[in-house]
Amino acid sequence: MALGDVIIDVSGVVKHYGEGETRVDALRAVDLQVRAGEVIALLGPSGSGKTTLLNIIGCIIAPSSGRVILDGEPVFEGKWLRHDLRRLRLDKIGFIFQAHNLLPFLTAEENIAIVLDLAGWTAEDTRTRARELLDYLEVGHRGGMKPAHLSGGEAQRVAIARALANRPRIILADEPTAALDSTRAQLVMDLLRKLAAEQEACIVTVTHDEKIFDRFDRLVQLRDGRLVDGV
Repeated sequence: MALGDVIIDVSGVVKHYGEGETRVDALRAVDLQVRAGEVIALLGPSGSGKTTLLNIIGCIIAPSSGRVILDGEPVFEGKWLRHDLRRLRLDKIGFIFQAHNLLPFLTAEENIAIVLDLAGWTAEDTRTRARELLDYLEVGHRGGMKPAHLSGGEAQRVAIARALANRPRIILADEPTAALDSTRAQLVMDLLRKLAAEQEACIVTVTHDEKIFDRFDRLVQLRDGRLVDGV
């Protein structure tokens, strides 16, 4: 598959917590590039820095040093270069988690619509986009149901739809298949691959789930805060 432009460009990223004897180095001079259409896995033992790196790419936590460029826009170099990080996340980034994190008092359609409402979409466009995504993910018939009435696989598809609502070019997934059986896990990853190709997005997934390793373009190993060769 031909890949597109670099969407995530992380250079020399360091993250540490504390100082002196209590300092913990979570990331040590990490360089990572991910292109449009690419689906990669972040692997490594607990404490290796995977979630920290995902949170930095997602503009949730700031690096201690280094540079982050997202979709061609420099967003961090010694400091945040964008003041409205909430807007940046709404515009550029979709998040998928192990637990679907759907709001229990909203229907599937409303869980998607709330993201678009925050992004300033009109009510008509919001409704059209939510239904379009649910149909695309083959859960359109469940749009009026609340999360408690959805199966695990259906709820995860709604969560994916929510992550894609504002057409982000960066999708960050933290253990998205851990709660699914082998068949559903592979279906979710096939769906993410399809979305990456069709929407020219890139997907970065933190996972320990060996049954889906063959669904990735690259496996990126972190150990003690550093990228290492091999898996």
